[in-house]
Amino acid sequence: MTLLQARKQELISDYQVHETDTGSADLQIAMLTDRINQLSAHLQKNKKDYSSRRGLLKMIGHRKRLMAYLQKQDSERYRALIQKLGIRG
Repeated sequence: MTLLQARKQELISDYQVHETDTGSADLQIAMLTDRINQLSAHLQKNKKDYSSRRGLLKMIGHRKRLMAYLQKQDSERYRALIQKLGIRG
């Protein structure tokens, strides 16, 4: 359930804040969102996969904390990111 290298590079090029960025909050939120979407699709088919469900909930909590941090630091970037990702804020 990890991200493929090509998909990861695509996300980095789309969401990086500056040229050498590999770990900004924007980028981390985008990668977590992609993994959350993949895992949600997996859990639609495998309803009894409780260990994956636990991992999903941990990822959602991590993304929520990163989004709260980004909203405190730069609310404009936060609004643009949730609009671009199509998630609730």
